[in-house]
Amino acid sequence: MGETANKKDKEKKKAKSKQDKAQKMRDRKENNDKGKSLEDMMAYLDENGNLSSTPPNMERRKEINLEDIQLGAAKPQVIDASEITRTGVVTFFNEAKGYGFINDLKSQQSVFVHINQLSAPLREHDKVTFETEAGPRGLSAIKVKKTA
Repeated sequence: MGETANKKDKEKKKAKSKQDKAQKMRDRKENNDKGKSLEDMMAYLDENGNLSSTPPNMERRKEINLEDIQLGAAKPQVIDASEITRTGVVTFFNEAKGYGFINDLKSQQSVFVHINQLSAPLREHDKVTFETEAGPRGLSAIKVKKTA
């Protein structure tokens, strides 16, 4: 009985893959780089931290002061309270849904505010002071206080 076409195709593919594998093995043997000299295997770092096959130019070298190197976490910066507290005007507030928006007077950004962050009830056009934090959809106002 004769073989099916599918079986012949599989055998051809198998024979081709064996040929390819044997060819790759021959190529590896021909291009064997064992026995390279030390200079051929040497790699250098240039002044930017990139690998190079040539030694770095010592004239481009930058001197770094040891006191400028910081180990560990950054020291906390002292932040002025006036930078944290912002002022703004309520542009929209829906008491039934419990949220609204404040227009920051300094940056002219619209900041989301939730009813849980209020110290007193708000209405539109009220002037307020507030702080901001990053929320899931942008800035959110916290510690909102109504000003006179």
